[in-house]
Amino acid sequence: MKRLHVHVSVDDLAESIRFYSALFASKPTVTKDDYAKWMLDDPRVNFAISKRGHKVGLDHLGIQVESETELNEMHARLANAELPMEAQVGTNCCYAKSDKYWTLDPQGVAWESYHTLDSIPTFGESRSEENASACCAPTPATITFRAREK
Repeated sequence: MKRLHVHVSVDDLAESIRFYSALFASKPTVTKDDYAKWMLDDPRVNFAISKRGHKVGLDHLGIQVESETELNEMHARLANAELPMEAQVGTNCCYAKSDKYWTLDPQGVAWESYHTLDSIPTFGESRSEENASACCAPTPATITFRAREK
């Protein structure tokens, strides 16, 4: 079963936790000094926020899968559609170790499909600080769309 993932960069983590806890009628399942995550079943979503010194607002969207088989299916779907992708196998990001495939939609919004393997005690790896997003999402400079042949 898949779960929608939304990651929002925030300015005030404590105030945002208060807001989203009221909105979801639930406290975060993970809380760190710079990050919080709600694993909700109604609606079925992995909603994360972070305060990491990056642009405030939507950071990226994603589909979290529960198995390697589901991740392979997502990867095949993106590959068959000839969408640009970047693989991150065994990457450490957002206090988790995961296998991921990133793409960008036509508007430049980063989408990840990923399978979480384990939790880790640190936020994780980051891209170069000047190009890094709040998470480990690619930037339009690292993944570009190519025209499909007709």
